[in-house]
Amino acid sequence: MNELVTIFKAFSDETRLRIIKLLEQGELCVCDIVAALDMVQPKVSFHLSTLKEAGIIKDRKQGRWIHYSLNGEDLFRRMLLLSACERMKDASIAEDRKRLEAFLEGKGDGGEIIALKSTSRCCG
Repeated sequence: MNELVTIFKAFSDETRLRIIKLLEQGELCVCDIVAALDMVQPKVSFHLSTLKEAGIIKDRKQGRWIHYSLNGEDLFRRMLLLSACERMKDASIAEDRKRLEAFLEGKGDGGEIIALKSTSRCCG
């Protein structure tokens, strides 16, 4: 029962839904998410931690950078993710995507969202 409460709590916040929608296109570094949401890093990290605790996202560390992606390993969580992403209109995070694209253009990685299996360098 506690696991279900944790999962649904993670889906109950607009900021966390925005993060999920951003990650729908692929893995992002925490600095990318901070730029897209136009929020301070500690606040974004809190939301990422909540999503990770619920098993909705996973992370990997590369040097000093942490990259996040959706966790599709569990069928129940994957179905919730698909349902939530389907119901969230792209227009609801259009400004987030604009900020993300502008930020990525200025990065040294060529402005690409990193593929899930990529090991290319992210920030700095």
